[in-house]
Amino acid sequence: MRRLTLASAGLLALLSGSAQAADVGADLPMTAPGFDWTGYYAGLQAGYGWGRADMGSSGGAPFSASPDLDGGFIGGQVAGLWQFDQAVLGAVADLNYSSVDGAADLGLGDSAGAELKWFGSVDAKAGYAMDRVLVYGIGGIAFAGIEASRNGVADTRTEVGWTLGAGVDYALTDKFVVGAQYRYFDFRSEHFDIPDDRDQDVKLHTLGVNLSYKF
Repeated sequence: MRRLTLASAGLLALLSGSAQAADVGADLPMTAPGFDWTGYYAGLQAGYGWGRADMGSSGGAPFSASPDLDGGFIGGQVAGLWQFDQAVLGAVADLNYSSVDGAADLGLGDSAGAELKWFGSVDAKAGYAMDRVLVYGIGGIAFAGIEASRNGVADTRTEVGWTLGAGVDYALTDKFVVGAQYRYFDFRSEHFDIPDDRDQDVKLHTLGVNLSYKF
């Protein structure tokens, strides 16, 4: 009987000690969680673009040329992202004012030009999160206001194409995110009746930086 009493007392002491240890553990701070990329974002972006306009005309004075294009751009973007473990999926839309342009010298004072007045896209975004760093790919439908000009006569059309790219984002704080991104745009061929019955195909590369606010 005495052994049973001692054993019971020891068991009660052990259970009491375990409960106290659990209480102490509950009071200890837990490891801080990583940055959560889930949320809605809005921000600004700017960068440099370069590319080429393949153009050819069969009307008036026929010609064929491929002038280089280059210039800067600035714009804004909105996004919604959802994180699943380390995978991040979402959608992004952006619109940019552009000064990307170029012209071909056709001789005898004749020239043919192309200019991107503005461009933007609606994209899917998928990436891999490493705490505050997000590496991602992006792609979707692109659109642009592209001008064809010749000797002071110009026509602007809204063209639709596609885009692919990749980038990296870094969360400076829980609200502000900075990033860098490369994009390729293909706006396909468009026919311009003015100024010279021209077919024109514009392709563009861009490098940009961005700053976004997470809501």
